[in-house]
Formats: sequence, C-alpha cells, structure tokens
Amino acid sequence: MLRKLALLAVSTLALSACQDQASGGQGGTRSEIRIVGSSTVFPFAKAVAEQFSINGANPSPILESTGTGGGINLFCAGVGADTPDVENASRRIKASELELCQSNGVTDVVEVQIGIDGIAIAQANNGASFSLTPVQIYKAIAERPFGKENTAEKWSDIDPSLPKFAISVYGPPSTSGTRDALTELIMEVGCITDPATKALKESDKAEFEAVCHEVRADGAYIDAGENDNLIVQKLKANPNSVGIFGYSFLEENLDSVRGISVSGVNPTYDAIASGEYPGARPLYIYVKKQHVGVIPGLQDYLMEFINAGARDGYLVKAGLIASPDDVRQKMTEVVRNMTPLAISDLK
Repeated sequence: MLRKLALLAVSTLALSACQDQASGGQGGTRSEIRIVGSSTVFPFAKAVAEQFSINGANPSPILESTGTGGGINLFCAGVGADTPDVENASRRIKASELELCQSNGVTDVVEVQIGIDGIAIAQANNGASFSLTPVQIYKAIAERPFGKENTAEKWSDIDPSLPKFAISVYGPPSTSGTRDALTELIMEVGCITDPATKALKESDKAEFEAVCHEVRADGAYIDAGENDNLIVQKLKANPNSVGIFGYSFLEENLDSVRGISVSGVNPTYDAIASGEYPGARPLYIYVKKQHVGVIPGLQDYLMEFINAGARDGYLVKAGLIASPDDVRQKMTEVVRNMTPLAISDLK
C-alpha cells in the first residue's frame, strides 16, 4: 500500500509538471506531441503527423527514430513534458517493460495495434535469384546454430543448392523490434527443427534463447543500425548481399530490390495479411493516458492513425498492411475510452 501511494504521489507531481509546462508555466512549454521508437513504424508515424498538422490544424509532432527498445526506455522514464507521449513499436511491449513504466509513474499505458508488417528477406534485383527457409536463415546468421560454433562462410556451406558466395546479411540492431521479430518468428522457427534444441526451452530457457536467438558477430551479419534505407543502399552496392527489414521498405524500393521467398512464399501484401508468409507481425503505438488532455490533440492523433490504417487508407498505400476489421474496431474503442493495458494481458 505504501509503495502504491508513493507511486501515485510521484505520478501526480510529474503530471503537474507536465500540465505546467504544456500550459506555458515555469520551465518551458510543449504543445507538440513527442514520438519516439521503431524505425519501421517511423514512416507511417511521419505520414500521420503530416496529415494531423496539415494547414496548421495542429502543431507538427516531433518524431525521433530510436528503435523500439530504445524508445521504450525513453517512454517509460516518467511522466511529464520532458518525456515522450507516444512510443512506436514493431513488437509488443514486454511485461517487464510495462513494469518499468509503472515503477517510474507511467501507470496508464494505452496499446494501439496500427496494422501488420512482415520481416522481409530481400536482395538486389540484379542479384542471383534464390529462396530460403527459416532453418537456412538460422544456420546462416546464428552465433551457435544448434549449440555449435558457426563456421559457415558461404551459403553453399549451409546447403549445396544455395549460391556459392559469401554470407553477407545486413539487418537490424539488437535495440530494434525488427530484430526481436526476426529472432522469434524466423530464427527460432528454424532452431526448433532440432528436437534436442527445442527441448531446451523447457529445461534451460536461458541456453535456449542463447542458441536460438543470438546473432553471429564475426562479420557475416552486419548491424545496419536504425536506418533501413542504408540496408537498401548496401544491397544495391553488393548484389550478393542479403537484407532484412520491414515489408514497407521493400514495397518502397521495388525498383531496386526484391523479396526472397521464405518456405516458398513471397513477401507480398496478401501473403503477410493472411499469415501465410513466415515473419508476419503486428505493429503498435503506445501512449501515456496521463498526457491525454495535457498535450493538445494526443487522442485525435491516435484516431487519425487508426483511420489512416484502414484498407483504403493512405498508410496502406505507403506499405502498411491493414489489420482485420475486428481488430480495427477494437482499437477504435480502446482509443475512445483510453483503456490502459494491464500486465496480465502480456502474460
């Protein structure tokens, strides 16, 4: 009880500071919505921000691409005008992260699924065409595939049917939600094809995650930072390289890169929307309910995001895959009521 009262006091003081600053009180002002987080969600958030502030209707939001993990750390740091209002996320927030938010006074976090994306495996249009499976991708980029040192230098070392050029994969960093999705939706699927490794999930979870999720650091996998456009440039410069990024960046750059089929399925809108393509994932934004009514237009911004993500909305034309109608309807109600996410929802 004492801890809850202490957290309430911290939250109230922080919110008072936020209200004071937002209304022009001592310590500066902020009327703009501040957004941090995923590089995958960033272009969609930018499009919504531009529409939201068109013709001066609202102050233009401030956007920063920090990666999902880095953005959550900033978002969960506390309540107040010196902290972000919105977190873009290319994966769902973890229970431990929501607990971090709550321990810092961010007691009411609202979760909004904005659409669907896919983890696209891509190559330059002028590269040698080939297809992959989750187990082949896992063997190529895992630090210790099935618990053994990764000595594969060429794709053909993994499977003789694959090209005989060097494994050179440009992908997201450890702070990225895209990296989390890659390890969970692609690498782990390949990893658990081995029964002994699969059994580790119950007997030794830490070892299981190390074997199935850790990416090699010997130069075959290149951390490209939070700049997916850089990966596209690297693919164009080296047609034998492979890139990993969100589907929307593939959609934007089809003049120079193409998707590599995974398990015989190409990364297309319909294949990802239906869940047929391996690596399909929902995208999210998170907002502090405590900032709604304090930072102007925050709830309206969320509703603009939902409307823009409809099948005929402008975000779909920009590469987002629309959520099913029932999910969009649920998200509309969540935003109208500003229903907070509970830790129990994540466990």
